[in-house]
This record gives sequence, structure tokens and C-alpha cells, in this order.
Amino acid sequence: MAAYRRRTIGLASALSALAGYIDAIGFISLGGFFVSFMTGNTTRFGVEIARVDPTGIAIAGGLLATFVGGVVIGALVAKAAGRWRRVAVLNWVTLCLASAAALESVGNQPASTAALVLAMAASNCVFQRNGEVTIGVTYMTGTLVKMGQQIANALTGGPRWVWLRNFTLWLGLAIGSVAGALAYGAFGSAAIWLSAGFCAVLALGSLTLPHEID
Repeated sequence: MAAYRRRTIGLASALSALAGYIDAIGFISLGGFFVSFMTGNTTRFGVEIARVDPTGIAIAGGLLATFVGGVVIGALVAKAAGRWRRVAVLNWVTLCLASAAALESVGNQPASTAALVLAMAASNCVFQRNGEVTIGVTYMTGTLVKMGQQIANALTGGPRWVWLRNFTLWLGLAIGSVAGALAYGAFGSAAIWLSAGFCAVLALGSLTLPHEID
């Protein structure tokens, strides 16, 4: 993480904000399930099994399976695109978000939700090195752990401000979540269109980043 340049960290933070935005919308519309935070869905999956609730089990299990499939698709898109993988994956995410908005507008919430999950899963494939994800943009537990370790290093003579990079990622997710909840309250499911437009802008912006970083 520390090796990344500022513009790359900026793009990653913007993607984290997008994840928070979409996850807030999904959380509200699905009544407590997530479209990007699979740790939460795993816990919910276990709870629903304990409750013997077939509907809850199906929803949580379906979200988990769709997310894994979305990562596979995102990784294949990235691999096929080669040095253009960032923009290719972001274009795919934009298409998924636009599809989700369109499907929601015609009343097909299950398909819309699946498209949102595919988008969030694939967004984690934007930053890779040697086929491995280097910056995960939809989950923050590991990011907060790294931040805590970096703060400890700073307090014991290490680099003073490296932890701010991980803090920026977390802050992006938090701000995005607030924006998503507010947008959903104001515009309902139409708020998803805003996320598609935002991702399209990020795709264009990614073209300005050097290829050799990740």
C-alpha cells in the first residue's frame, strides 16, 4: 500500500466511497443485507441458519455466491485487458451499475441487486499485482488493522504519516455510506444512476495513471 502514488490512492479512495454509497443503498433496500460487505453477509448467513429461516439463508447465500462470481468475472476482464485492466474493469463496473439502475426502474429488484453485487465484487479487481489484489476497496477490516499497525510504528520511530493512506480509504467508505443513505432517501432507487455516472468518470480518470504502478 505504501508504494502507491497519491493519484492511485485517490482513485482507490474514490472507489471505496462508491462501495460505501452502493452498500448503504443495498443495506436499506434489502433490510439489513449487504451488496459489498461479505463479512457481514457471512455472519447474517450463519444467523439465518441458526434461525432455520429459508428466506434469509437463500438471500445471504445468494449474495455470497454472486459476489464470488463477480470477482471471477472482474479478474477475467482484468486479465483479458492486460495493461488496460483498470479502465476495462471500471467500464465493466459502470455497465453493471447502469444495468442495476435500469432493472430497478422496471421493478426487477432481484436482478438489480445481483448487478450491484457483481459491480462491487469486480471493483476489487482494479488494483492488482501479479494477479493478486493489492487494494481491496469494499472491505475495511484489513485496512483498519494495517492502519493500527502503522500508527504503532509511527509511535515507535517509524514513518509518521503512512497510516493516513489507509485512513483515507476508510474515510472514503464512510463518506460514501452517508452519501448513499442520503441519496436513497431523496431519490430512492434512482440514486443508483448517480453511482454509474461517478464510476464512468473514474474510468476516464484512471487513464491518467501510469500502467507500471500495479
